[in-house]
Amino acid sequence: MNMLTEVDPAHRLESNVRSYVRSFPFLAKSASGSTIVAEDGTEYIDFLAGAGALNYGHNCKVIRNALVGYLSDDGITHSLDFATVAKNRFIDAFDRLILQPRGMSFRFQFCGPTGTNAVEAAIKIARKVTGRRDILGFTHGFHGMTTGSLQLTDNPYYKEGLPDLEQQVITRLPFCASSEDQEASIAAIAEILQSRSDGGTAPAAIIVEPIQGEGGINVAPISWLKALEDLCRQFGVFLIIDDIQMGCGRTGDFFSFEKAGISPDIVVLSKSIGGYGLPMALVLMKPEHDVWKPGQHNGTFRGNNLAFVAATVALEHFWSDFEFYDEVKAKAEHIEERLGQLVAENPALELSYRGKGFVWGLESRSSADVAGLIQKMSFERGLIVETCGRHDQVLKFLAPLTSTLKELDQGFDVLEDVCAVLNARQSGTDLGHRRAAAG
Repeated sequence: MNMLTEVDPAHRLESNVRSYVRSFPFLAKSASGSTIVAEDGTEYIDFLAGAGALNYGHNCKVIRNALVGYLSDDGITHSLDFATVAKNRFIDAFDRLILQPRGMSFRFQFCGPTGTNAVEAAIKIARKVTGRRDILGFTHGFHGMTTGSLQLTDNPYYKEGLPDLEQQVITRLPFCASSEDQEASIAAIAEILQSRSDGGTAPAAIIVEPIQGEGGINVAPISWLKALEDLCRQFGVFLIIDDIQMGCGRTGDFFSFEKAGISPDIVVLSKSIGGYGLPMALVLMKPEHDVWKPGQHNGTFRGNNLAFVAATVALEHFWSDFEFYDEVKAKAEHIEERLGQLVAENPALELSYRGKGFVWGLESRSSADVAGLIQKMSFERGLIVETCGRHDQVLKFLAPLTSTLKELDQGFDVLEDVCAVLNARQSGTDLGHRRAAAG
């Protein structure tokens, strides 16, 4: 198996900040669909999919052909915010295939091509329109790594050694991941908003992920999202939906909040909106909120025309009818069945699972270390899968939506083998010893 060594440039010269290569220390060379191939030919099933940036898999042929054709015709690649044929086609396709069928009306803002930049833009819009400062986030939320976004991100690990962020007091609203907790959560949020309003410090906006990805695959109940929207309307607070990781079909619907029937003031997208893993970020705002003056929020790479081309093809190929929806739904049911079997067959690990569509989390009630052990042993057997949650205690499934049943089963067969080994070792052996044995 081709592993990175100390002589490789990635070890000798790249910053300590690198992370994924530590969990997956191999030298990737090529990829197709749900498979990554190492330099030595070793194949890996990819249940990470670029952390949700590759919903249509690696090197989707129909998108690749369009990109090659566009480049062969000398299509413009960098355009700042010039009007281009590629951008116009994307805007038209997104409006026609996504927004209009859902009765949505938004203005489009293209910013720097990262999710955190889209969040920063959303924060600014809310502040400009309301004239208020504070943006409230939720426990376990993750919204990006730039200063404004990082203030809203709950995990203290990312703020370590940054005094301005460590010392800042941010109101954390209680995220609700269970219908049993809904009443208490909404009551607590209402109390906070009421006290802030009475004290003259009402927030500009609340930002929420309907399904928290990095926070541990915490799924908000539909009724809770509706109640949250009602509170925002009651107190005149913007509702910002962060759909950066969970949008573009990840949950089975194009937007993760569709089933709730809510109407956010702002929606932010990135990751898979670029269609091919190409950098792109999109802010959707209600037309009445578009109070920008020219250039007040810009970015040199807000005109990534290759991403516009890829995104347009993805929309037209996958989202022009219900065939793809139906395929995703059927495969999602298969994933849930395999997870149910995994839990039932390995009782000693005390596993539970939660999720929706093509995003799922697997967690052990017995120890937070189980997820990391499964990840490590799975990689050794040819499966790439991520962990998430504040303590990396949740195994996170983000396979491409285009994965075949065969590819999904290959991955779950690996997980089955790994969990069976750990389940057998559970009796009389603590996790620390098992980690050493697994290593």
